[in-house]
Amino acid sequence: MASLFTDIPLKRNGGGAATAEDLKGKMVALYFSAHWCPPCREFTPKLKKFYEEAVNAGLEIVFISWDNTAKDQEAYLNKAHGNWLYIPHGDAGIEKLNKKYNMRGVPWLVLLNNDGSKAINDVVDDVEDLTVKDALKKWADKVV
Repeated sequence: MASLFTDIPLKRNGGGAATAEDLKGKMVALYFSAHWCPPCREFTPKLKKFYEEAVNAGLEIVFISWDNTAKDQEAYLNKAHGNWLYIPHGDAGIEKLNKKYNMRGVPWLVLLNNDGSKAINDVVDDVEDLTVKDALKKWADKVV
């Protein structure tokens, strides 16, 4: 996992820098989203609530913005997002991850294996339909 983010800057929503080492030993999901997207604006508060409980069980989320500007990303982070990690708007790492995971649309929440490959292609429905405990158990059984 660390090699996936070695050349991509990570920041913590709410302040502070982060590194790939902060992901070590965590279950990691990439959240592709944008404020201009109505389904994203509907899903993000649900994900925030889910994350507030799941973070203590070892889940980490990395937000990958599809917002049009850095200002739009910052406003969306401040208004709706959890205290998870994000890649600053405009960083080349966003395009790298879009290509690596064959990104097609938002919202998209992809769960990663420890080597950075996809474990589960999209877990949006799990966040909406399962309890945190049940979702984490399901995901733990899939992550290698």
